[in-house]
Amino acid sequence: MSKSVLRGLRAAALTGTLVLGSVPAYAAENPIKLGVLEDQSGDFAAATIGKVHAIQLAAEEINKAGGIMGRPLELVPYDTQSDNTRYQEFMRRVLQRDKVDVVFAGFSSASREAYRPIVDQFNGFAFYNNQYEGGVCDGHMIVTGAVPEQQFSTLIPYMMEKYGKNVYTLAADYNFGQISAEWVRKIVKENGGKMAGEEFIPLGVSQFSQSIQNIQKAKPDFVVTLLVGTAQASYYEQAASANVNLPMASSVNVGQGYEHKRFKPPSLKDMYVTTNYIEEIDSPKSKEFYAKFKAKFPSEPYVNQEAENSYLAVYLYKQMVERAKSTKREDIRKVIALGDVCMDAPEGKVCIDPKSQHMSHTIYLAKVGADHSISFPKTWEDIKPYWLGEAGCDLTKKDPMAQYTPSNPPPKP
Repeated sequence: MSKSVLRGLRAAALTGTLVLGSVPAYAAENPIKLGVLEDQSGDFAAATIGKVHAIQLAAEEINKAGGIMGRPLELVPYDTQSDNTRYQEFMRRVLQRDKVDVVFAGFSSASREAYRPIVDQFNGFAFYNNQYEGGVCDGHMIVTGAVPEQQFSTLIPYMMEKYGKNVYTLAADYNFGQISAEWVRKIVKENGGKMAGEEFIPLGVSQFSQSIQNIQKAKPDFVVTLLVGTAQASYYEQAASANVNLPMASSVNVGQGYEHKRFKPPSLKDMYVTTNYIEEIDSPKSKEFYAKFKAKFPSEPYVNQEAENSYLAVYLYKQMVERAKSTKREDIRKVIALGDVCMDAPEGKVCIDPKSQHMSHTIYLAKVGADHSISFPKTWEDIKPYWLGEAGCDLTKKDPMAQYTPSNPPPKP
């Protein structure tokens, strides 16, 4: 990120507004205000600054093309500093004081669950643009990131068939890691495998000597890594130094934190990741998006899946507002209920599932080579976010504003 852009974002984070340059004059139309609560600093900033840039890019493109129903988009950004209390503070501020029309917010699942009750309380409307552990059934939320039935139901059977059925999970010790590990256990069991071990690591931990010894003693066929943030990323180079030399599988690495770019090869050798977008995807739409992104933000170190999720979210919001002829949540949800809110995104075609308000995705299996180059052994197109709907979540009929897990599914209607 350039110093001038960084200064602009920090200034905007303090003032609560971001004026988008080079837009046509609008004839006295009130702007549509987009709250942007993302971690521009702190432990998660490396993975999330691209989300802010992607929203800025999409908003500028839309403004240059005439806005939404003739109204310009105005961003209201705040730096949440990878701090859940900041999310709560700024969510109240954008909904009560700034009176934004919609909010794009949150990286970690802990941050989402910190602000989600506030969105519900003030009848707000929020996009969560991250992959996550799944299960949120809340009419105030739209989720554009991938979920376990898209990432784990493809990844884990592939790894078990290729490498074996003895699996070890190393996960971040909070709701994302705990629930994701539950999904892994479930899928391993369903496919006739067994867990060789499972560990949950506090977010601030950066020393993994004991975990590495535990893994070497358990001798799994592969390790599922669900580690999050700068400190926990230390595992990979420590494991390589200790010659763990086991295949790895993940729903978060590479696609979020571009560890294959940040760390010295071959520390991520034989890492397999299921993601709905990374910059190495070789398709015309992906190349077009990457070129636009890098032209505007030449210092951006990597264009990750969360950036793409955020970019498409702004365009989906545009489509829904124009079809509803309204920015009111209740009117937009009537459009979602029609079941045909779709777009051709950089990853491929995506659509919003009316029952869960989650997205269908193309899922790419990315493999990291010894030199940290990326190849794609397999692609699954148009995987629906089916679990919540099949389990009993149907937001077209009822809004429980709750999160569910495989061991605690929604009640059947």
